[in-house]
Amino acid sequence: MLLIFLRKLILSSIAALLMYVFIANVVLPESFGLALDSYTLTIIGKYLCFAMLAVALDLVWGYCGILSLGHTAFFALGGYAMGMYLMRQIGDRGTYGDSELPDFMVFLNWDELPWFWFGFDQFWFAVLMVFLVPGILAFVFGWFAFRSRVSGVYLSIITQALTYALMLAFFRNEMGFGGNNGLTDFKDILGYSVSSPDVRVALMLLSGCGLIGCLLLCMQLMKTKFGRVLIAIRDSESRIRFLGYRVEYYKLLVFVISAMIAGFAGALYVPQVGIINPGEFSPLASIEVVVWVALGGRGSLVGAALGAIAVNAAKTFFTGFYPEAWLFFLGAIFVISTLYLPKGILGAIVDLGAKYQSTRSTSLKESCS
Repeated sequence: MLLIFLRKLILSSIAALLMYVFIANVVLPESFGLALDSYTLTIIGKYLCFAMLAVALDLVWGYCGILSLGHTAFFALGGYAMGMYLMRQIGDRGTYGDSELPDFMVFLNWDELPWFWFGFDQFWFAVLMVFLVPGILAFVFGWFAFRSRVSGVYLSIITQALTYALMLAFFRNEMGFGGNNGLTDFKDILGYSVSSPDVRVALMLLSGCGLIGCLLLCMQLMKTKFGRVLIAIRDSESRIRFLGYRVEYYKLLVFVISAMIAGFAGALYVPQVGIINPGEFSPLASIEVVVWVALGGRGSLVGAALGAIAVNAAKTFFTGFYPEAWLFFLGAIFVISTLYLPKGILGAIVDLGAKYQSTRSTSLKESCS
């Protein structure tokens, strides 16, 4: 019951945060003390996108036992799909004035637009690719991995190897994705300036609504028979196989759904930060996502979102005031959460509540007797 209450509380808090940010940025004048500027708005939107990524990882790790160290690959692919659309919207307003080729292609002496860039001048096509590209990659990878019964640390290593391979590939200029610099200098989205205050507010609100929608979708999914089978696979995969369930199909489906959620988060992230580059594929970034989920509470969804927001808020603080101490702080978080918070912040609160309830019930019984 306490976990259900905490879930509702966190969801309500996210909705209240969105209302406050909207009022503080749009309604209140800049001179007012509680007003928020566009920079703060972008930071909050970025946190919400990271929270969606954490929810995507928690769906496969917390409920199915699949520790993926490569979920930033799906996040980055969704971001690149949206970035390609934004690059196509620049047109002849780029540095070199080419209406067809992005600036980096003109600089590298490309003669024509690569075939895989076709269609990205249409928003609907870009949105479709945001879900399809991560989903297809997750399906192909999962099809071979889960059918071969690769699991545990071996699967984690393979997912990180996949992410690292993609990072190296996207760093190459020959790939046609901007190389080391990535995609940037975006101008418009759906005909509106990306840098305009109204668009920034809309993107932040969309990120918040997307996070709430993903949380509700995953919570509902876990209430179904499919969700109960996933939890059973996490707890005892061999027993579920013995009962006749095709475990690889369940793993494959949840892995694809998780990848699509991560791609959606990446697509909302890119227009807000204004850049996407191969650094988003970094293995270190994937490990950070695991820390978010572990700290917030694995297997709780809302705890994963809470952990992502908390760690990234701390990262913003430390990189601003103590940049040399950030990595030590991140390592300390992981060690503390492993030793003293095995169930994360949310799990610790639930355990304390249960312990208090048990102590209270015992005291009542003793007083009655």
